Amino acid sequence: MNDHPEPPATPAEQDEPDTLAVAVADLRPALEAILMVADEALDKVRLASVVGHPVDDVEEALEALSREYTEQGRGFDLRSVGSGWRFYTRPELAAVVESFVLEGQQARLTQAALETLAVVAYKQPVTRSRVSAIRGVNVDGVMRTLLARGLVEEAGQDEHSGAHLYRTSSYFLERIGITSLEDLPELAPYLPDMEDLEDELAAVAGLDAPASELAPEPTAPGPTTEPAPHHPSPHSGDGTEPDGGTEIA
Repeated sequence: MNDHPEPPATPAEQDEPDTLAVAVADLRPALEAILMVADEALDKVRLASVVGHPVDDVEEALEALSREYTEQGRGFDLRSVGSGWRFYTRPELAAVVESFVLEGQQARLTQAALETLAVVAYKQPVTRSRVSAIRGVNVDGVMRTLLARGLVEEAGQDEHSGAHLYRTSSYFLERIGITSLEDLPELAPYLPDMEDLEDELAAVAGLDAPASELAPEPTAPGPTTEPAPHHPSPHSGDGTEPDGGTEIA
């Protein structure tokens, strides 16, 4: 038993911040090396535990690196996304990257799958039948593809119908490079004006003329003509997707 009490801490020792007792390299190069080999986004707490630096220092270093890459015009960017930090290529270099990635045969989402994914993103949580109603086609095959790709996931059941609800996943946020669903663009600028929408609906229904012109008027007896054949709208709800949402480039 030690009868001698421990000497009191010096002012310098009292002011020293707590750090992990592990041997680490310089903070910024260590962060770059880890993020370069990571196959998923890493949050600041996990990165701090690996490099052995305080979380606040790690966050500050990540933000500084991101600014430096932008100022230097690098071809890659460091972004904070839904579940952490990871490297991305610059949007302005998308054509170059796409040319490299899609060289040869490469499976990618079809237009039908992208439209279905957009409905889920803006209407979530949403049932599969609701997505079908909005798109006017059966989306079962496309939804299976989105689930298999990890872009969509189940989100419980509808309390009224008991049907499965679906939402976008954190992987979806990573793939499009945003932090949360609040960063999705507003839909209003991409929707047609009400007048244009009414004209389109009238054209689909075969009502191109104003209602006053469509009122029946008495006419003299004479030869009759067959009415023009009616072509149902492609969004009438009777169609199905031609595939499961994947095409080969």
